Amino acid sequence: MGVAARSVFIASLGPGGGKSTIALGLAELLSRQVGRIAAFRPLVPTTGPDPILALLHDRYRVELPLAELSGAGYPEAAALVGDGRREELISRIVERYRSVERRCPAVVVIGSDFDDAEENAGGMSRELAFNARLATEFGSVVVAVIDGFEQDEKAIAGAARGAYHELTDLGATVLAVIANRVPHEMTLPELPVPAYAIPEVPTVSAPTVAEVAAALGATRLAGDDSALDRDVLDYVVGAAHVPTLLDHLTDGCLVITPGDRADLLLAASAAHVAGQVSVAGLVLTLGERPDERVMRLLERLHSGLAVLCVPTDSYHTVAASSRIEGRPSSASPRKVEAALGAFESTVDTAELSRRLRVTRSVRVTPLMFEYDLIDRARAQRRHLVLPEGPAERILRATEILLRRGVAELTLLGDPAEIGRKARELGVDVEGATIVDPADSPWREEFAVEYAGLRAHRGVTLDLARDVVGDPNYFGTLMVHTGRVDGMVSGATRTTAATIRPAFEIIKTVPGVSVASSVFFMLLADRVLVYGDCAINPDPDAAQLADIAVSSADTAARFGVEPRVAMLSYSTGTSGSGADVEKVAAATELVRQRRPDLLVEGPIQYDAAIDPAVAATKLPGSSVAGRATVFVFPDLNTGNNTYKAVQRSAGAVAVGPVMQGLRRPINDLSRGATVPDIVNTVAITAIQAAG
Repeated sequence: MGVAARSVFIASLGPGGGKSTIALGLAELLSRQVGRIAAFRPLVPTTGPDPILALLHDRYRVELPLAELSGAGYPEAAALVGDGRREELISRIVERYRSVERRCPAVVVIGSDFDDAEENAGGMSRELAFNARLATEFGSVVVAVIDGFEQDEKAIAGAARGAYHELTDLGATVLAVIANRVPHEMTLPELPVPAYAIPEVPTVSAPTVAEVAAALGATRLAGDDSALDRDVLDYVVGAAHVPTLLDHLTDGCLVITPGDRADLLLAASAAHVAGQVSVAGLVLTLGERPDERVMRLLERLHSGLAVLCVPTDSYHTVAASSRIEGRPSSASPRKVEAALGAFESTVDTAELSRRLRVTRSVRVTPLMFEYDLIDRARAQRRHLVLPEGPAERILRATEILLRRGVAELTLLGDPAEIGRKARELGVDVEGATIVDPADSPWREEFAVEYAGLRAHRGVTLDLARDVVGDPNYFGTLMVHTGRVDGMVSGATRTTAATIRPAFEIIKTVPGVSVASSVFFMLLADRVLVYGDCAINPDPDAAQLADIAVSSADTAARFGVEPRVAMLSYSTGTSGSGADVEKVAAATELVRQRRPDLLVEGPIQYDAAIDPAVAATKLPGSSVAGRATVFVFPDLNTGNNTYKAVQRSAGAVAVGPVMQGLRRPINDLSRGATVPDIVNTVAITAIQAAG
């Protein structure tokens, strides 16, 4: 049974509790259902932007200014409560909330912190009652959050029961109870609402080297920005001899040692490079800088570690460092993905969605599209291969994909090289399988298979042995033989290098004459599908019809209702010539093959997308002015148009997404970002599941 509500209120039973993780998880859930979400905090500090609000504002592209997403500052609240004007405070907060709610279909509300409220708001001893009252005034459903950090199961279970009963006694509608940061996997007691336990994930709460550096006022002597992004999971003080230090190094440790101990500095760096341990970074105390000869040697080790210098001694440096706690933020995307991975792996988001009846938007927005990709891929996990295993962007994307549970992954490459590169970047890819085509036992089998497939082209077994050593051919044969479900490549190699093996080995679906591609164009208010902008230079009418049908099916598979515009330089019967006749013939073929599809052509782009132009040029058309799938007459037109829209309109282009192949193989742009790779892998997984 669902509860109709436009907002979810996160109320914690006690200070802390990791509300950032819960807020992220709920925002992710809502962003798949509605076009716009907002965040709101009833009380915020006045010393700077609230970190949770700032994170949600940036990640979910909240259109409202950050300053409008809060009710009151703690000093203002303290003054009003101190003057006996508590109801006036509540009235002000509710008024500010309603202003946000009127402009967004769904809102995540993060309740006030007990410790901050007690200290700053004049002794609001009934903070939970205060939050429950606000949730009722907002019309919100409540997610109760329990902090399970360093608590035993009995205490956590008691707190979960207490939270539910206390909130319901206060008149709140409880959606779920979540215990966060529990010491290990556990099951909460049965309650009338869903109850979940999220295990402690050190990566989420651990500070980064950058956060430690900022808190200590450190000077960076070595290491780039990626070195500062490493998580600090432990602190090791170096004061003894090298063998003793090596015995005490742990994965993720920050080594704190006097700056004149060059032996310890080099030993820790060498242990990291050798793969003996993954060090987070090094902090040199007492303001001592190593000799330049030592720094040059350290640079030649290529450890990728940050080396920091602080003026304090080791004791005070460790004491100050241990008080630093990390949290997900826009500046730490790895923590955000780790937090979401923890939430989604333990919380039944499908069940929460059913219970929370937020009216789903009929229009697919870019944000909904991107987050829906992750959700759908996670629901039917598939196994994919990434041939460019050692590439930095691939490794960073792999960590995100594994944390979010998007797919099982195999990376191709030398395991030693991939391990070294992962350590340098500070990324965790242990969940991936690593296969080296150079010495894989599958290589001979693949050579025999490829030689058989290409015998008509004169390919001998000896030649095939050389060919299948290429990672793209090896990965394609993994797909062909069923060892994996799909492949994504192209971050470091050309489109031809990715798709040639697919054309030779995978081949097209029966009944489809040509493989093609589409780009999903994520505009500010809609998602459009452009095809073919990457593969076929000058398709004939039959091929163009194949592209149109494949593009429409791809659009429908990814939640975009297909209304197909067959583009030309003329609309209807206004023009003539071979190019127009090709598009007209292709349109008729589509209508014959797929009478269920809405298709219009020939049609100009402006008539296809603009209702006002459509009313003049093609009145009464079911596609004109409302097209969602745009089929270009040739590669020159399609490729230039998608790039023009991408650059001029600020659209995000996701693709190219291959279609028409028997098994999913997708190509990346060599300029692909890490989010681009994540999206493409999710798309490929969905194609494989389909």
